[in-house]
Amino acid sequence: MSIELSIVMPCLNEAETLETCIRKARTFLARSGVPGEIVIGDNGSTDGSQEIARRNGARVVDVPMRGYGAALYYAIMESRGRYCIMGDSDDSYDFLNLDAFVKALRAGADLVMGNRFRGGIAPGAMPWKNRYIGNPVLSWIGRVLFDCPARDFHCGLRGFSRDAFLRMDLRTTGMEFASEMVIKATLMGMRVVEVPTTLSPDGRSRPPHLRPYRDGWRHLRFMLVFSPDWLFLYPGLLLIALGLVLGGALFMTSIRLGGVRLGIDTLVYCATMIEIGFQAVLFMLLSRTFAVQEGLYPRERAGRLFAGAYPLERGLALGGGLIAVGLAAAIYAVRIWLRAHLGDLDVETVTRIVIVSALFIALGFETVLTSFFLGTLELNVRKLTVAEAVPPG
Repeated sequence: MSIELSIVMPCLNEAETLETCIRKARTFLARSGVPGEIVIGDNGSTDGSQEIARRNGARVVDVPMRGYGAALYYAIMESRGRYCIMGDSDDSYDFLNLDAFVKALRAGADLVMGNRFRGGIAPGAMPWKNRYIGNPVLSWIGRVLFDCPARDFHCGLRGFSRDAFLRMDLRTTGMEFASEMVIKATLMGMRVVEVPTTLSPDGRSRPPHLRPYRDGWRHLRFMLVFSPDWLFLYPGLLLIALGLVLGGALFMTSIRLGGVRLGIDTLVYCATMIEIGFQAVLFMLLSRTFAVQEGLYPRERAGRLFAGAYPLERGLALGGGLIAVGLAAAIYAVRIWLRAHLGDLDVETVTRIVIVSALFIALGFETVLTSFFLGTLELNVRKLTVAEAVPPG
């Protein structure tokens, strides 16, 4: 009989709870009649977890690198089911009741997320800071940044079709793996649904591998880096707009607001805002291009600008044009200085021209340098095989 469902668990020294999790998963498969298997992605356990898994009828995949994401990725790739359901092997997730996940997968869902807040969180199962601050805040940020429908963004019990998993092409090896999965599924337009699930207290006597503050920050950092529009583009455009509006007015003359006079000193800060905003926009270009090249961001969602279609020559032309404007302004300032026989000048007039000249020259060189760096990122190179990457001996 072909395997329909693979239940996959990551494992690193889970001897206390692994047998319980496997038995619950086997009980579900027997009760539901779903043809399935249980696959354990072992991260190098030293407490006999591998033997426990095999003794209870699970298949063990020895994962060559450490990390939550690595353990799951290798195990999923070795699985044989049409669908996969992944969950931690600490006896906190309910492997006895996976019916809602299977039903949603059979109905055509690409990714089925568990929702612990809808299903029920047992007393002591989740620290208050995770339950009322960490998870709700991170889930809200995920919905804002990526328009993701999931309201429990980091539930570890989730199911997906093998086809969807292969299309996601997940790359991270640590805790970010869970965020990358949800984000990519959303960006690629996959069908993401949620079903209620429960969370029980961790069954282990030792502290969990999860570190709330460290891992929460890692998830937040990954979401921000994965969303350069919100991290770089929108703040950058806002700074540029503010700098242009106020600086444009100050370039002509000083402004009085009540008893406050805004003059050349404020114009310098306006130029600084434009400079920082422009740099943020360039960072957006670089980060998105890098994400596309590394397979972190779906190429089909990136558009031509980030999919290897940003000509170096176009950037050089734009940068050269900005530099030319800056140099022209500098020449104009020098001519004014020459008319004064290289003596004292009207600071109010000349300084404004010098500020604009310096700004355009800086923006031009930033554009040129960024264009060369983008050209480097977009080079098509052959990936090394393992045999080539590891030196002989």
